[in-house]
Amino acid sequence: MVVAAAELADEIGFSELTMGRLAERLGVRAPSLYKHIASQDDLHRRIAALAFDEAGAAIGTAIQGRAGRDALAAAAGALRDFVLTHPGRYAATLGLTPTGPDDPIMAAGRRGIGPFGAVLRGYDIPPQDMTHALRAVRSVFHGFANLQASGGFQWSADVGESFEYLIDLVDRGLRSVAGTDSAAADPADHHR
Repeated sequence: MVVAAAELADEIGFSELTMGRLAERLGVRAPSLYKHIASQDDLHRRIAALAFDEAGAAIGTAIQGRAGRDALAAAAGALRDFVLTHPGRYAATLGLTPTGPDDPIMAAGRRGIGPFGAVLRGYDIPPQDMTHALRAVRSVFHGFANLQASGGFQWSADVGESFEYLIDLVDRGLRSVAGTDSAAADPADHHR
């Protein structure tokens, strides 16, 4: 049922997902859904957990065997692809307040963002900066993907080129924070 709800959210938009629409999709009456979920909020949280897990798995797979800018580009690209392919279920992950430290959303969120932490560890980000770096990287790539998904890029410049520019910009910033920003760090940067 959660997968069906996530698929419906991707089709019609997360804000349009209701118990009535889900029941219609499943060919049942809305009250029968409550045998499987407690409430609309419960359904929201389950879709979010699914999305975190799926996004984390896609990003984790994308970064396997990669390091530095290549890992960053793979992680960013996988997140972007996930948001563009699954806009409804990704929207479910936004604005959730965990009910406590044992909330399944906390664990799912860590799994979803974990691969970006692995990318950042490859940059030798100082431990005291890791949370800040993770928030910054997530915000930058989340913002780009959401703007693209909502049709926010209307200028004639190629969106893919802008995405590569953003990856280069973030890569240079991360190397700078780690103290490895130099021409010797990656001579190919001068040709990108």
